Parts: sequence; C-alpha cells; structure tokens
Amino acid sequence: MPDKKFPYSGFGSAAIHAGHQDDPNYAHITPIYASSTYVFDEAEQGMRRFSGEEKGYIYSRWGNPTITEAEERIAALESFGLGDERGNPLALKAILHSSGMAALSTLLISNLKAGDKILSHYSLYGGTQELMEKILPALGIEVIITDLRDLNKAAEAMNADNKIKMLYLETPANPTIQCVDLLELTRLGKQKNLIVAVDNTFATPYLQQPFQYGVDYVFHSTTKFLNGHGTAIGGVLLGKDIDHMNGHVTKVHRLLGGNSNPFDAYLLTQGIKTLEVRMQRHCHNAMEVAAYLETHPAISKVNYLGLVSHPDYDTASKQMRHAGAMLSFEMKDGLDAAKRFIDKLQMCIRAVSLGTCDTLLCHPASMTHHGVPKEKREQYGITDGLIRMSVGIENIQDILMDMNSSLPNLSEGGA
Repeated sequence: MPDKKFPYSGFGSAAIHAGHQDDPNYAHITPIYASSTYVFDEAEQGMRRFSGEEKGYIYSRWGNPTITEAEERIAALESFGLGDERGNPLALKAILHSSGMAALSTLLISNLKAGDKILSHYSLYGGTQELMEKILPALGIEVIITDLRDLNKAAEAMNADNKIKMLYLETPANPTIQCVDLLELTRLGKQKNLIVAVDNTFATPYLQQPFQYGVDYVFHSTTKFLNGHGTAIGGVLLGKDIDHMNGHVTKVHRLLGGNSNPFDAYLLTQGIKTLEVRMQRHCHNAMEVAAYLETHPAISKVNYLGLVSHPDYDTASKQMRHAGAMLSFEMKDGLDAAKRFIDKLQMCIRAVSLGTCDTLLCHPASMTHHGVPKEKREQYGITDGLIRMSVGIENIQDILMDMNSSLPNLSEGGA
C-alpha cells in the first residue's frame, strides 16, 4: 500500500486521518484488535522486542494497534501547526489510559517523589482535587492552592517554596469556568524549572493548544469532547520529552496498569473524526445559552468565557479559538431553585460528565464536587445554587425552549 503521510492543512483533516495505518487486510477502518497478547515468529524475535531492539506488539497492556491509532491521532491534534525550539514540527508522545484519572495518576507519580509539592489553583475537577488532597499526602506529596489568575500571587508562591516541582493548570476550570494565563504562568514556572502540566479537557486541542506556550505535559479525559458521544471512558497523557515519555513515564504507566482497551480506543478514534464540526456547533450554542441566561431574572451570575462580563474574558480571548461549550450559572434562590430547575428539564439531560452531543446539566456541590468540603467549595465559587452545563449540539431553539420552560418566571411571580 502507498505511504499515506500527508501534510494536512486543516485541523479537521487531521482529526479524520492522522495516525491511521493501512490494514494488511485492506479494512477501511482500523479494526478492534481484541487480543491480549501477540505471537513471535521465533524466540529471538521475542527477545528483541522485550529489549527494545525491534518494534512490535507484545502484550496489550503495553500497546495495541487500535490504541496506537488513537494515541497518534490525539498527538497530531495537540501538535497541529506547532513547531519545536528548532523550527521543526513539534513531536509529541501520547499514552492512552483507561480514564482521565489514570492518566493524571501516571503524570503525577512519574514526575514527583516524596517531599515534592504541586502548585495549583481553584477550582479544579473534584476528582483531581481529592486525589491531590486525600491520596498524594500519604505519598509525601503536597499541593499548594492559590489564585493563579493573579500573576503576582503565582510568583510569590513559587518564590516562597523551593519544594514546588510542578505547576498544574486546569483551564477552563471545572465548574466555575475560570481561566488562567498559560503563556505567563508557564514563563514564571520555567524561571523556577518547574514541570508545567495542563488539563485541556474542557477546551480540546481544537480550541486551545497548551504546548504552544511551552508546557511539558497535557492531559485529557478523553471520555468528554474527544469521544463526544458518551460511549467510553478514557484518558490520555501527552508529553514533548519523547525519551522520558518512552522511558520512565511508559514504565510507570505499564506498572500502574491503567491501560486503555481496544474497544474504547476504537470508539474514541471514531468520535475524534467529528471533533471540529462538533465543537463549532457546541460553541455556537453555548454562546446563545450564555447570552440568554445573563438576562434571565432567576439567574444571579453566569460563568462563560465568551461573555465580556467574565473576569477572565481577555485571557480566554488570547489563548482560545472560542470560549467553548462549558458554562455554569447560579440560581438566585440557591439549592431549592437549582433542584426545581433541574427536575423540570424535558430534553436536556440530568447527568454528570460532559462533552457529549446532548446537553448535560448537573449540580456540582452535591454531585461532581460532593467529596470537596463545603467551606472549600464555597471559597472556590462552587455554591449550592451553582449548576454546570455542557451545552450540546441540538437545535439551539430546543435548548432555549427547555431552559425557558424550566426556569422560574420571576417576572410573573413564578416560584
């Protein structure tokens, strides 16, 4: 078969074709390689593969053709159009995991040791914050939380503690949709030789490419927008130090056992193909919903980066193609109003997770961030009246109609 390497000029083309290898049986779509292990022609071949002298598959916890395609496609998207320090196309290594939390665990354990500290900000995904505050301390690793939107506070924190080894950023943040400055924070971090890692789940590489700003690692919950259809759990860790990724990071990944599986990888590659067109519709709809909510009398606050009223509007405009599909908003009458609203929804879905074609709404304080103490939730802006919304790709008029019929009509004295 002919060599299919091609200099894709468009993101959408790369999302469809990047990473694909011609199948020896001429299958159009890369098959689901449902095999736990792989055979060797002879003992010497097995020895060469284990020693690394010969490339090839050994055991599906270590690698699998279906998984490889997903990894290479995501790496192509995160590096699309970017160059390295020498002006060459940026090379990335991606490792697919069984979940976003598995990818995060590999990131942290492969780069940190007892006595090290992480500098991060609020708000973070509840699972991330719980991992950092409830699991890592037993390993001797601590997290320092400050408002990294304030660059002076960021610099002060870095200067105050030389045990800080990693700067961990989540932007836009979950669920308050705060945004931090990737360029400036990475610059500050590199002055202190910090490892800089970014959770790019909410933005996806279509809207934001953190490697453009010099970060070391990017990770995603691929369950969300990359898959796009809510059909499979997954996570991916990407790094630009190829030797380190192929060496120590891969070793940690394999020994922790958080590998993906061929079926979920297959679903992921199919979902990624429509990432560009889905994100365009997601973003259009989200802007319409945010504008509607901002003027609704039952809503006290809307967190959406596309609104000029958002304090991080300028930062987001600088580093994102569009403000994205995620927003959150506060009901004026708190928890009871939030519950009544969610219960009335007829088309939009009551569910956690995000990034699917359908619109999903949840109550973070009692759901995704239930494990975070109330005082911290409120400090981070996660109030009892806050609702998170992942705006889907349905017809915008239907989304707005469902919202309108579910929100209280205060102008008519509705409760």
